[in-house]
Amino acid sequence: MNEPWYRNSVIYELNIRAFMDEDGNGRGDFRGLIARLDYLESLGIDCIWLLPMYPSPGRDDGYDVADYYSINPEYGTLEDFREFVDKAHARGIRVIGELVMNHTSEAHPWFQEAKKGPESPFHDWYVWSDTPERYRDARIIFVDTEKSNWTWCESCGKYYWHRFFSHQPDLNFDNPAVRDEMKNIVRFWLDLGLDGFRVDAVPYLFEREGTNCENLEETHAFIRELRAFIDAGYHGRILLAEANQWPEDLVPYFSSGDEFHMAYNFPVMPRMFMAIRQEHHGPIVDIMQRLPQIPESCQWATFLRNHDELTLEMCTDAERDYMYSVYARDPQMKCNVGIRRRLAPLVENDRRKIELLHAMLFALPGTPVLYYGDEIGMGDNIWLGDRNGVRTPMQWNDGRNAGFSRCAPSRLYAPVIMDPLYNFTAVNVEAQDADPNSLLNFMRRLVRVRKQYPAFGAGTLRFFFAENKRIMALLRERDGERLLCVFNLANSCQYAMLDLQELAGCVPHELMDGTVFPPIGDLPYLLTFGPHGFYLFRLE
Repeated sequence: MNEPWYRNSVIYELNIRAFMDEDGNGRGDFRGLIARLDYLESLGIDCIWLLPMYPSPGRDDGYDVADYYSINPEYGTLEDFREFVDKAHARGIRVIGELVMNHTSEAHPWFQEAKKGPESPFHDWYVWSDTPERYRDARIIFVDTEKSNWTWCESCGKYYWHRFFSHQPDLNFDNPAVRDEMKNIVRFWLDLGLDGFRVDAVPYLFEREGTNCENLEETHAFIRELRAFIDAGYHGRILLAEANQWPEDLVPYFSSGDEFHMAYNFPVMPRMFMAIRQEHHGPIVDIMQRLPQIPESCQWATFLRNHDELTLEMCTDAERDYMYSVYARDPQMKCNVGIRRRLAPLVENDRRKIELLHAMLFALPGTPVLYYGDEIGMGDNIWLGDRNGVRTPMQWNDGRNAGFSRCAPSRLYAPVIMDPLYNFTAVNVEAQDADPNSLLNFMRRLVRVRKQYPAFGAGTLRFFFAENKRIMALLRERDGERLLCVFNLANSCQYAMLDLQELAGCVPHELMDGTVFPPIGDLPYLLTFGPHGFYLFRLE
């Protein structure tokens, strides 16, 4: 009864603008989300992660916030938001939003006031310098577009600091007024019903000379302060950290269970793609064994794809070069330090690979996060620029604008996918809903299995090793529940002889189809696989 709800959840990430347009202006909205809640409920997910919903100039898809206390008029009103949250809750679906703490839009009234100079009460809400030579050890994150972390402000006669785009000045968290204001923002949205926040760009909140300005102790101190504020007044609400860091730097964001409830497991994501291309379990096993223990109340969030590029920051130079060579052969596919592709195009629309990757995602420790459209195998448009190619309209049917909007196609915020292989007339929810063997219905079964067995969400992890390195076998255990998961990472038929003597007498029940396998004995257990095949067993 005391199990945290996020331990056994399945999170669905969606872009409001891209999901469903109810008012016909070519952009998705909260009324459209309300209309599609039945679909989300049928998928089996129990938490929605909303990308930024705040008023914004839209130069970074809403991450350039211009007002923290309102809804982007394109998406509706605060009343629409409240109704959406209430109706999601009525279906047992929680809702988390974005907390963009590190920076604002240059159009935010705070920055417009700050530009007037030191006499402005908001000037010290941002980070200023007379020289661009400060904090030289801080890396540039958007290497494609930015040459410096400093930009000259003509009206103020100073440089302002930004870790991302130059139109996104960083807030000054050394200022107590900024920290207090963030708590006010959090209070406002939690009072309106949000179940928590995905906190954007966590490692960069503070700056100190002589450091890389990432993962500073001051950042952790403020997160502990924010967590205590939430725990004191909002039971069951969560903070999810976006901290794209190596495992050793990720774990401190949990602290002793008094910072973040969850953090994305960035390092494991690219290695899942490495493993299926190299046909070897090494990349996954190595990084999972490198992960330190986290507090009992905390949880990893695992994912295959999201709204950003497939980031390769947590890869060695050799690993990054390899990933580019096999997954981004066209230079247009590269973006920043990553690859701007959806899941299906990354694996050349190979249904078996898509199913295998999702099965591994659901079997490894952590709460899985699905990206809208990946459950039907949507394609992308690498020619839209930045990361917008993976943020195209959801494909609901084969009708006008893929059923996303009734507006004229020229009014859509982005074109629907028209490429022959991923054309919306063939890849859409309506068609797959009617096909019991579709990817969508496979995903529904997988979500159902994942949520049925708590050991997936919070069990221990142990690997078994066969001589065949193309096979990855792992055991998840919790409170007497044992789940044996075995994956063929190769694009060919394989077999594995697994030494499972310690499990002798157990009978494997396959979870996806219910098939009962022969009991495990003292001899090595033989399993055979089709290309990219897998088994998820419950051991009785």
